[in-house]
Amino acid sequence: METQPSRIDRALLKRWVDAIVASRFLIGDPDEPGERVTLRVRAMTVIVAAASNAIGAGVVIVFALLVLPKPDSYDRGTVAAVNLGLAAGYVLLALGVGITIGRRRVESGPLGTRAWLLAGRQPTPEERARLLRAPGSIMLLQLWLWGVATVLFTAVNFAFAPLLALGVGLTVALGGVTTSTAAYLATELALRPVMRRALAAGAVDRHGVPGVTARWILAWALGTAVPVLGLMMVGITALTDAPMTKERLAVTAIVLCAFALVFGAVVILLAAYATVHPLASIRRGLARVEKGDYDVELPVWDSTEIGELQGGFNAMVEGLRERERVRDLFGRQVGTEVAAHAIAGGIRLGGELRTVAVLFVDLVGSTTLASNMRPEEVVRLLNRFLAVVVEEVEESGGFINKFEGDAALAVWGAPAELADPADAALRAARVMHERLSVEVPELTAAIGVAYGEAVAGHIGTEQRFEYTVIGDPVNEAARLCDLAKTQPDLTLASGACLDATTGDERTHWQADGATVLRGRSQATQLRILVPSA
Repeated sequence: METQPSRIDRALLKRWVDAIVASRFLIGDPDEPGERVTLRVRAMTVIVAAASNAIGAGVVIVFALLVLPKPDSYDRGTVAAVNLGLAAGYVLLALGVGITIGRRRVESGPLGTRAWLLAGRQPTPEERARLLRAPGSIMLLQLWLWGVATVLFTAVNFAFAPLLALGVGLTVALGGVTTSTAAYLATELALRPVMRRALAAGAVDRHGVPGVTARWILAWALGTAVPVLGLMMVGITALTDAPMTKERLAVTAIVLCAFALVFGAVVILLAAYATVHPLASIRRGLARVEKGDYDVELPVWDSTEIGELQGGFNAMVEGLRERERVRDLFGRQVGTEVAAHAIAGGIRLGGELRTVAVLFVDLVGSTTLASNMRPEEVVRLLNRFLAVVVEEVEESGGFINKFEGDAALAVWGAPAELADPADAALRAARVMHERLSVEVPELTAAIGVAYGEAVAGHIGTEQRFEYTVIGDPVNEAARLCDLAKTQPDLTLASGACLDATTGDERTHWQADGATVLRGRSQATQLRILVPSA
């Protein structure tokens, strides 16, 4: 019995092999030199031409042996010798012509892949359009070559018997359909490494380029239409005077049905793979985007509408990346809470009455600091100071409303509501005071905290506005901060703020009398931090 680890190892190995085949061989390496890609295209062009013609020749041989009528009115040895000799000569000639012209249509010429691959540049729109039409061009070339063969073999065999000429002509025509279809599907697959580079340059004009519908119609033609036409030929032969035994009719039908089953399955699998493979890459990309990863970029290698879908996915992700950058910058400018509120509900000029807690923090002696230090040192020191302020404000659910030089204004309760904004602001002030004295001992900062009703909203014009909080708590917090600069602990809160909180933060503050703050008519109850034990 196969053990569980062996099954896991086998599945893991299969995934590795699939990944290697899918990412390197079938769609190419984006860092591969242009010269190597050119050699790959040249080799694949020869292989596609040889393989597709071999498939077509195989179909002709099977039909000639099992389907064609064989009346006794001609010398079979002579007919076989003439047709085999003609076939050998024409196949060699057609193969050489097909490879030469096929390479010229794909690789050579002013619009071929060789020019821009060796130059290491992006193809022009005309060069991309020619590359997209290359599979269809190769298919038409094979149809033309096999069409000439159909006329030639029909004319030669007409000298032996009209019925034989008809059968041979139809057989060669079916071989041409098989070869052309196989050439299209194989060329489309072989050119994916080049398609990946060409389509990475952006959208192209797909006018006249076959799409997914054409791919599946060709798969149907190769896997279904060819054997069904063969069965029709058998039926036509049975209706003529050509001798055909019951056993021969049965064998012919069985072979054609087997051909339909085997070739049909192979072609459908190839067409399905060509369709599902890029769709699977899109699905994996979507899964990454759903997880918030916007750094994904799909390689675009499919020449059909699915390739446009891959390119559209990349454009969508680029838009999401840009939106995320704007959102990040917006959040850094106005605060994450304000940014989230604006994105969710839109921006409307005006305000609303909110109950908020406000904290104002300002440096003491900043003028002396600027005169005694180099500008870059001042900036580094201020950034350390503001980093502590921002961390504590955001940790407690508030947002920085604005920076004013070396001061900062923080708000709790707007735009997002809090259950106890006063408690959050008091806790932030206390922890901020403790951290600043330890982490930024070079600076001295005063803190004032107030509480009350204020108007919060966007002010300005449609062209330029900002979110702000206006009202008595803001003015009171600024005045408390100024007064705190004269206090030993450098931190003051209003009595209204302590009265509003129901949390444990009340135990860290104590009363310190009352005073009439500058610009106010009524006294403000003062609260200071309880001295640490």
